[in-house]
Amino acid sequence: MTWLMYLALGAFAGTLAGLFGVGGGLIIVPVLIISFKLQGIGGDLVTHMAVGTSLATIMFTSLSAIHTHHGRRAIDWRLAALLSVGIVVGAWLGGYTADKLSGPLLQRLIGLFAWLMAAQMLFGLAPSGGARLPGKPVQVAVGGVIGWASGIFGIGGGSLTVPFLSWCSVPMQRAVAVSSVCGFPIALVGALSYVVHGMAHQGLPDEAWGYVYLPAMIGISLASMPFARLGAILAHKLSAPVLKRAFAIFLLLVGAKFLFFPG
Repeated sequence: MTWLMYLALGAFAGTLAGLFGVGGGLIIVPVLIISFKLQGIGGDLVTHMAVGTSLATIMFTSLSAIHTHHGRRAIDWRLAALLSVGIVVGAWLGGYTADKLSGPLLQRLIGLFAWLMAAQMLFGLAPSGGARLPGKPVQVAVGGVIGWASGIFGIGGGSLTVPFLSWCSVPMQRAVAVSSVCGFPIALVGALSYVVHGMAHQGLPDEAWGYVYLPAMIGISLASMPFARLGAILAHKLSAPVLKRAFAIFLLLVGAKFLFFPG
């Protein structure tokens, strides 16, 4: 039953991620927190396990996205490499930072981030282009900030990378492709950070590697990739504005729960 539950969660998260064009982390983290609590695992560290497990699943889904964008020759590998230098450091520090936070505080931060993403979707907030890409040191530094935030929230970084690149006048197709590449080091290094920093804690399930819960990682990863393609197909058949509003409402509810009723 546990495996079936995680396969179903992966299908649900993958479909919604494909529908709404966002990384599954915004969906996986809150649902994992609820499911872990229902299973009676994790204790005060349930939020850390949800974030760490979410990052681990994004490793696999990002590879599928990279393959697709590379086949269309849309990836600027030089730009992706520069951002990834900072991302590697930032994602590791994100796991370290989260390890120092209490479960309720981490939930509140995730709730605040969910509200910011909901506002962006509801009001169409986006940086206007016109700026140019900064020099290499600044690109690396920006990658560090993106990796750090993504490591805390358990996301692939697309909701941060794409707006930055769009503001720097990078064409949207190229920005999305670069963001997909950057999602892999975020997920890989972030997940490793959660594994290492979680090892020191007692009371975690036997099936966990640090803060990464293996049954959830495997089940979600197996189902999310094919269902993300299904979601993308459905997205072309449904109204985009309605979909955005529906997902924004979902994020508002998640944010309210975590901000006002954490734990």
